Amino acid sequence: MKTNIMRPFLLSVVAGIAAQAALAQEPPTAGSHTAASPMEKSDHPVSDTWITTKVKSELATTKEVKSRDIDVKTVKGVVTLSGTQDIGAAIQKAIAVAKSVKGVTEVDSSGLIVRSTSSNP
Repeated sequence: MKTNIMRPFLLSVVAGIAAQAALAQEPPTAGSHTAASPMEKSDHPVSDTWITTKVKSELATTKEVKSRDIDVKTVKGVVTLSGTQDIGAAIQKAIAVAKSVKGVTEVDSSGLIVRSTSSNP
């Protein structure tokens, strides 16, 4: 009686293993998508969203840069930085950080300015 109950289960397991083996031996066809191993390089360009996120996270860990005061936008690899910083050196650091991120083709920092320290009476 146990043999009759186990037989369909065993047949499905064997069929599944056979199907996996057949797929593993078949080379990928044009247009098919296979997962790349972590060590393989991708031919896909880095997305603008990824670049923006990476620039923001790098700015957040950069000393002397007040990352909360910098807005980051990326369009086709061009990063636009805007906002204010207390000193010019912080602006230069922010630009260098943005340029160092993979996929960045250009940095527009024309919107970054040094915060005015004078007060209006």
